Amino acid sequence: MKSPFIVSSSVGRKFVMSISGAFLVLFVTFHAVMNGVALISAEAYNWVCAVLGANWYAIAATLVLAGGVLVHVGYGVWLTMQNRKARGSVRYAVTENSPGVSWSSKNMLVLGLVVLLGLVVHLTHFWAQMQLVELMGGHENALGLDPADGASLIAFVFSKWYNVLIYLVWFGAMWFHLTHGIWSMFQSSGLNNQKWLPRLKCVGNVWATLAIGLFALVVVVFFIKSLL
Repeated sequence: MKSPFIVSSSVGRKFVMSISGAFLVLFVTFHAVMNGVALISAEAYNWVCAVLGANWYAIAATLVLAGGVLVHVGYGVWLTMQNRKARGSVRYAVTENSPGVSWSSKNMLVLGLVVLLGLVVHLTHFWAQMQLVELMGGHENALGLDPADGASLIAFVFSKWYNVLIYLVWFGAMWFHLTHGIWSMFQSSGLNNQKWLPRLKCVGNVWATLAIGLFALVVVVFFIKSLL
């Protein structure tokens, strides 16, 4: 029996990477805007958290996101292993100064793994103390807070300097991963001519900088507030 196109073909696997990557880009955009609300109003942010609590649509979105992450990571590792196997010893001839190859493109697997580890930390700090608590029927998390009180949870997590450091490193890896991943996503979809590729790279850099910059701003602002 012949294997499906998305499994047997490198083009198919890259297509899956681009689709799952596009989904994650949209999620990061939404999450960045949502976090930005916390800078304006704690009440508004908590309202958003309540809307996205243990409701069926939020649970469904969580499951889809988890599936998207698993597919993206799994295919990413698979593609990397297949590419290394195909190149064989040739890969050792590729130097850090190879023309036209960015640092992030040569380290996407490492960056992806750092992003994944950061996501695990983030889920431990927030999802496990919010939606998971509600799903378990609890009305108070381990910190003694209402699971819908996201503003207080943000303030607590980012009052710790080591959490700030961890998250900033995570955001840095995410920025590098996204600046390459966004235009690569379009390239895998066929938009790879000399006219559009530079534009897509510029769009990817601007978008990643704005989204990740907003994430970092929330962390820094709440840390500074904790010192006042």
